[in-house]
Amino acid sequence: MSDDIDAQVREAIAALPDLFVPGAEVQRLGGLTNLVFRVGGFCLRLPGKGTEEYINRAHEGVTAKAAAAADVSPEVVHFDETTGVMVTKFIEGAETMSPESFKSRKGSPARAGRAFRKLHESGARFPFTFELFAMIDDYLKVLSIKDVELPEGYHEVVAESEAVRSALVAHPLTNVACHCDPLCENFLDTGEKMWIVDWEYSGMNDPMWDLGDLSVEGGFDAAQDEEMIHAYFGGEPRPADRGRIIIYKAMCDLLWTLWGLIQLANNNPTDDYRAYADGRFARCKALMATPDFARHVKAVAAG
Repeated sequence: MSDDIDAQVREAIAALPDLFVPGAEVQRLGGLTNLVFRVGGFCLRLPGKGTEEYINRAHEGVTAKAAAAADVSPEVVHFDETTGVMVTKFIEGAETMSPESFKSRKGSPARAGRAFRKLHESGARFPFTFELFAMIDDYLKVLSIKDVELPEGYHEVVAESEAVRSALVAHPLTNVACHCDPLCENFLDTGEKMWIVDWEYSGMNDPMWDLGDLSVEGGFDAAQDEEMIHAYFGGEPRPADRGRIIIYKAMCDLLWTLWGLIQLANNNPTDDYRAYADGRFARCKALMATPDFARHVKAVAAG
């Protein structure tokens, strides 16, 4: 760890003497925008630079606690809405997932599907409503005052997605508590149970978003998709539900393209966010251009 990060961690630990033993061993864990550490039997999360521009910490605190109550996320033992510092119980014996481990760990797509189902059926009420097109507008506003160029043709694809928006609202699913940002690294797998962490973007949403987004983040092949989907539904889904999953594969890339550009503008050093954003956008355009995509949009519109 750099001296600056080490100082931040030590300051956070010192501020919570009821939880942490002075001089406790600190282990750096993952995290793209935030700083995450294991400290004894706890996980300490420090918010990343610039996240206050687009993360509502009060909402996150509510959703993280509700997800824990639904038994899909670790217990929250401390949350500070002002600083964004959060402490949760550490899940022993769990592996932080990645696209590679979703391929190698037998049954993991199914465990993720069942975890989503448990969350979606929990009855939890999250304070934020995840509205895809409103979020695209909000992110564009953030970027309008930053020195970062959008990928060529971005606004044109947003305009083309109006047909997608019309299909989705023709026969809407009831919004339920959703994670909304299912990066593989936000899953912890014990081999028997899949836990979900990091509730910064969570909200009430179309449940099919979570399935479509995880498939994209994990680079799932057809067999992995089917394993996750069948575990979630307990069998074959309706064509309209399958269509929504496919639609959201493209739409999550359209949205997270902008997120990547915000990270680039904020000089987040953890990844090449120019390549991340351009790759996301290219994948979105490629999927939307396929005949199968148009077929799925029709299935969703038909309900």
